[in-house]
Amino acid sequence: MLDRLAHTIERHCPGLWSPTAVPKLSLVSLDELVDPIEVTYEPMICFIADGAKHTAVGERSWITPRGEMALFTLDLPVTAAFEKVPYRAAIMRIDSEVLASVQLELAESEPQPPVAAAAAVTAPMSPELVDAVTRWVQLLDSPEDIGPLASRIETEILYRLLRSPLAPVLRHWSLADSTAARIRTTARWIREHCTEPLGIDEISEVARMSPATLHRHFKAATGMSPLRFQKHLRLQEARRLLFTRDVTAAQVAQEVGYVSATQFNREYRRAYGLPPGRDAAQLRTRLAEAREVPLLHDGSDAKP
Repeated sequence: MLDRLAHTIERHCPGLWSPTAVPKLSLVSLDELVDPIEVTYEPMICFIADGAKHTAVGERSWITPRGEMALFTLDLPVTAAFEKVPYRAAIMRIDSEVLASVQLELAESEPQPPVAAAAAVTAPMSPELVDAVTRWVQLLDSPEDIGPLASRIETEILYRLLRSPLAPVLRHWSLADSTAARIRTTARWIREHCTEPLGIDEISEVARMSPATLHRHFKAATGMSPLRFQKHLRLQEARRLLFTRDVTAAQVAQEVGYVSATQFNREYRRAYGLPPGRDAAQLRTRLAEAREVPLLHDGSDAKP
């Protein structure tokens, strides 16, 4: 079953990452190993049909192999490295409203135990789930079926997920005022304001938590403190700007919110191992050697 899903992904994904005509579905297909890719994930689930991927977030890292899925519940800056190729994956963006409606239809009478907020969780895929995801991707073979069937299969996939080991995190994630929802809202707000000077008190007001409670739950979910999360986003955006524009490191430092260019250079080198200018030049050289492999992305959709 995994082979069938992998072959369908390969047929419909011309490059490393590709959006599709099926709403909320993107595909990833890679035949050769590439350098680690820095991206910002939105809430999504990655179904891996072949290969393996190493993901690093803050102080945490893990490998998701063939036959497993990874759930990401926050806007999260990550470093993705492909451990084994060929790599094939289907990506589903999570719609919280659809998820909540499916959850209501289950009408579970037993109270669910509280779970800790988690930014990323992995689990094996059941045969039934692999079958549903395969049929979802196969809609690309018959575009006339996408409108009538895509949302129905999406609902089935969410139902299967709510019967999987990911269910406790998904249930908690869908609750409007849960800890997970507050952390998700806070992470997105930090992302939207990452170039501004932010203080922990201001972020705590957004989360509606005390600074100590926010720090505990945010780090439990992301592996980072809120302010380190902001710094990671700033440096990721700075790297993208240096790579895509003809600008100096000082100009980029100011654009992403650094007051001191010296501090920016120091933190950039600590994060990426090279000064900003040299790192950008090296990225361009690598891109010239493999033009079809995007090393950076602006994080506007689900990613590899």
